Amino acid sequence: MNDITQSLLKAVTGQSGGFTGAYNIREDSGCAGRQSSDHVKIEPKTDKPGIDIKVSSAARQEQVLIPACVTHTGVDDLVYNDFYIEEGADITVIAGCGVHAEDGGEARHNGIHRFFVGKNARVHYKEKHIGTGTAAAIRRIDPVTDIFLEDGAFFEMDSVQIGGVDTTDRKTSAILGAGAKLIIRERIMTEGNQQARTEFTVELNGKDAAADVVSRSVAKDESYQSFYSRMNGNNRCSGHSECDAILAGNGKVLAEPALYAGNLDAELIHEAAIGKIAGEQIVKLRTFGLTEEEAEQKIIHGFLKD
Repeated sequence: MNDITQSLLKAVTGQSGGFTGAYNIREDSGCAGRQSSDHVKIEPKTDKPGIDIKVSSAARQEQVLIPACVTHTGVDDLVYNDFYIEEGADITVIAGCGVHAEDGGEARHNGIHRFFVGKNARVHYKEKHIGTGTAAAIRRIDPVTDIFLEDGAFFEMDSVQIGGVDTTDRKTSAILGAGAKLIIRERIMTEGNQQARTEFTVELNGKDAAADVVSRSVAKDESYQSFYSRMNGNNRCSGHSECDAILAGNGKVLAEPALYAGNLDAELIHEAAIGKIAGEQIVKLRTFGLTEEEAEQKIIHGFLKD
């Protein structure tokens, strides 16, 4: 692994080497390291780029890392990763992508992840996206996540993109069986002329399925964000969709949450709030000796914090 990969890995996973357990490190469209464990098997696909990750029902509070790094311009990385989580398993998946580009070029990563989660299994999915390099370059990250939850399954997704990505198109879909539960927390920050598009589609098909989808974002300078969320209640179920956004400078945000109730006992809620930082918040922090810029950054940090 080159030095840029090491730096990106530390940023997206919190680790920079000495990986233990199951992991697959992707560098510039190739494999830079791979290891399976007793309960997590990682196998390369034979028909297209990507891997199959098979998690045994014996897995309990285990972890698998699958970060991807693009380290220079001219790389257009496309990968298909499929997760097969057996009944009753408990696994944490740490993904994420770092894209580095310089000299006016463009670099892109497009990770397509599918999760097939067995009955009563539990998955915690953490992904962090960052971009680094020179201002003249273009960094693109376009993640796709498709989630299929069998009866009683639990899936929690924590998705973070808070710097350096010039354009992103993020698509997440989920289909829930009876008693399945989905929790999604998304945090995005754009600045300069960056653009970010988010699309969620959730199908609550099983009786007593539940979903809670929350997106928090900050659009600074001349950046633009769009948020689309559709939650379909097709049985007795409960669903909540929320978009909260802060504008700074000339930032712009479009939010379009939508609900469909196809059953008399579907209980669905959507919320959307967009606005600038309140002046009184700035004034209060400045009384503690902060500059206006420092106060704004502190408020944004708190808003996007875990």
